[in-house]
This record gives sequence, structure tokens and C-alpha cells, in this order.
Amino acid sequence: MKTLYYRKSCDMRRRVSLPVFLLVLLLSSFSTRGENTQPMTQESEANIEEIQRFFNEQGKQVVTFIGYSGSGYEDQPTMLRIAAGVLDEYDPSDTIVNIGATPGGIGAVYELAKQRGFSTTGIVSTQAREYNAGLSQFADHVFYVADKTWGGFLDGTRQLSPTSQVMVAVSDVMIGIGGGEVGRDELLSARSAGKQVRFYPAEFNHDVARKKARDKGLSEPTDFGGAAAAAFEAKTDP
Repeated sequence: MKTLYYRKSCDMRRRVSLPVFLLVLLLSSFSTRGENTQPMTQESEANIEEIQRFFNEQGKQVVTFIGYSGSGYEDQPTMLRIAAGVLDEYDPSDTIVNIGATPGGIGAVYELAKQRGFSTTGIVSTQAREYNAGLSQFADHVFYVADKTWGGFLDGTRQLSPTSQVMVAVSDVMIGIGGGEVGRDELLSARSAGKQVRFYPAEFNHDVARKKARDKGLSEPTDFGGAAAAAFEAKTDP
């Protein structure tokens, strides 16, 4: 498994006079001050065996958050409050927080996790790379899975796509806070596999949903509960 590392380099081998050298150091200090202090995300494309090996080597339980991404949340603060309550139940020393790599929607939980000292990972379809979807700066490791879909069940089957297979396989606990069809399929599969699954209902962003419908020439939606809500009983917020 090849992992790409990003680093800055500076070649100071050229001979310069002492005043110029000091000036270069001073300017360098100012230019780097205030830059992102988060470790650069390590990205790689890997198959399910390689990704499982990575998680096994960490020796930690994996708590995966599932929810809306591009659709966003109608009530983002409440979603974050639920996520914070869940995170408070776990010890960063023995837990990895895993999400879908992108920063939107449920991806905002990455920052909460890093603030609490958790290691963070992301698993996402190669579709995200093809469509230039951004990655969260708070994800320590991101794994791309070769997939012709974004996830969920393959059309006409109850078989998970490669990305969703990996997501379920590496997770010990899956936390759903709202979620569309992909999230629903992953949560149902995790429950069928005997994994711990918890679901909290949440609506996706109304304005975003209406705009998407208009852009596609469809009727605007009136139900914003998400596909996952119909499959799970409501639970009390932590």
C-alpha cells in the first residue's frame, strides 16, 4: 500500500552573505507562522485487505459516523451536539474516529474528534477523487477505494459496493445521525453483521434539497427525514 506524504523542502546549500542569509531566515519564519498546524492528511488507494490490515495494526476500536455529506444538515449545531455527546463516551487512547473523508455535513465531526485528541480516518470512493471532492483537513489518514459508485447497495442487490464493504468491515461501532440511502445501507448491513449501531434522526438541509430538485426539474421535497430514518427507531439524544 503506497501512502503519499507531503512535505516542504528548502535548499539552503547556496552560499550567501551573512546578512542575506539572516534575511532569508527571517522571511521564512514569517511565511510559515500561522500556517495549518494540523498534520497533512496521508492519502492512499487501497483494497479491503490492505485497509483492514492498517486498522488491525492500530490496535484500537473504530467508531464510524454516518450521515449526510453534500446535502448538509438543517440543524448543524444539534448534529454536532449529538456527535460531541457520543465522542465523550470514548477514550481517545483506544479509539479511532472514522468518517467518509469529506468535510461537509457529518464531516464536521472530524474537527470535534481532533479537538478531543482522537486519531481520525476516512474511507471514500475513488469517485470523490474523480470529481475533485475535498478532504477534511482533520482526517489523519484517508483511504480511497476503487469503486464505480459512491457506496450503498449495488443496483438490484443487497450486496454492498466496495467502499461500503470496507466502511462496515473496519467499524466496531457505527453512529448514524440522519443519513441518505448510502448511510442507510451501511447501517443496516452493520446491524445485520452484529455490530453495534446507534441512530439519531436528523433532517438534511431544506434549501439544498429544494435547489437540487429544481435543478433536476423535479418537484421540491416535503419530507426531509432521510432514507435512514425509516429503517431505524428514534433514540434519545445523548
